[in-house]
Amino acid sequence: MRVAIVGSGYVGLVSGACLADFGHDITCIDRDEHRIAELRSGLVPIYEPGLAELIAANVAEGRLRFDTRLDQAVAAADIVVIAVGTPASDNDEADLSSVHAAAKSIGLALDGFTLVVTKSTVPVGTGDAVASAIHAARPDAVFDVVSNPEFLREGAAIKDFCQPERIVVGAETERARALMSELYRPLTQRGTALFMTTRRSAELLKYAANAFLAMKISFINEMADLCEKAGGDIADVARGIGLDSRIGPKFLEAGPGYGGSCFPKDTRALAAMGRRYEAPQRLVEATIAVNAERFTRMARRIVEACGGSVEGRRIALLGLTFKPGTDDMRESPALGIAEALIRAGARISAYDPQAAAGLAGLALSEDAYAAATGADCLVLATEWREFRALDMARIRDIMAQPVIVDLRNLFDARTMRALGFEYRGIGRPALDVDTPSMRAAE
Repeated sequence: MRVAIVGSGYVGLVSGACLADFGHDITCIDRDEHRIAELRSGLVPIYEPGLAELIAANVAEGRLRFDTRLDQAVAAADIVVIAVGTPASDNDEADLSSVHAAAKSIGLALDGFTLVVTKSTVPVGTGDAVASAIHAARPDAVFDVVSNPEFLREGAAIKDFCQPERIVVGAETERARALMSELYRPLTQRGTALFMTTRRSAELLKYAANAFLAMKISFINEMADLCEKAGGDIADVARGIGLDSRIGPKFLEAGPGYGGSCFPKDTRALAAMGRRYEAPQRLVEATIAVNAERFTRMARRIVEACGGSVEGRRIALLGLTFKPGTDDMRESPALGIAEALIRAGARISAYDPQAAAGLAGLALSEDAYAAATGADCLVLATEWREFRALDMARIRDIMAQPVIVDLRNLFDARTMRALGFEYRGIGRPALDVDTPSMRAAE
């Protein structure tokens, strides 16, 4: 099938590369001339494991190309995918200006029946607005509009696209459903579920999924706080409830809160939708509040570990991206915590395997050891795999004070304390707590 993808950002590039690998003929379009020039020269402007190689292979096979011109690619396409950004606006609702602009441009370029697929994360009713915009631009156009939300995790996006748990399609006509079935036939032939629903249900489903996962994160973080006060271990609590098939184990890792390009924006947008439709989303609003306060709590934890003040103290921060496997620092907990510490007078030396920039007042180091040299406290903020392999005895010897605040529970508490560190994790009781069960075990 001939597919034009409008928008060559994260979703557009991953979708385009994977669809080309399925055997479809793909043109990725973007009005950013510099980005298209980079892609044509073999440079991928985002970090996603395996993406550069996948793009290069499909460009070489002639199935994937990049262009700034929309008209020709759209006119020749069977399917046109809208994959432009929908950032949060001042009132927390998704900014749909790029979606509407893309719809108008697509409408002007259509030639014969074309299926227009919205893959951008958009609020309920956007499919109707896209259809209206196309019709206004070209009253004689023959087209249909489908919602096909993406569920790509940064750092695992290619696997998520090529081995999804389900494909969601919101379509109103049999013709649209048939075309989407053909588009994804390489996956459904291998047993992937193709879940067909209405357009509005698909639009809501995307937000509901992200909000529910964000709620799990905020829930387990509040449980971690309770574990610390009551003497429980959040790792055991999370594992115990995760074994319940009604709950499941994913997104139950206690930490500094969620960040990134999706959860913060999408939870706020869903709450805004609830207000607009007079159907308040109180659990989502509570999730947002818990997460916003989480960064401050984590900064306070670091201050306490430093004796009550970080004024003039050097803090080594390991990890700046919101999660491992990506270079994305949007609304990263690490940056939120760093900002609070800098305001409190701390000097921060940071290292991240992929981050190329940080904050004013934050110095980037060439590796974890350089960041830790002379530090009064080491903070593990992002659980990059390479941090597991650090020589912690060496880290101890080069620090000014052997203090660790592990916001991801990456390290083993007993091992760290045996090495001479003052160690603080998340949701873990102090090892010297004298409880009846501990006395019995002795």
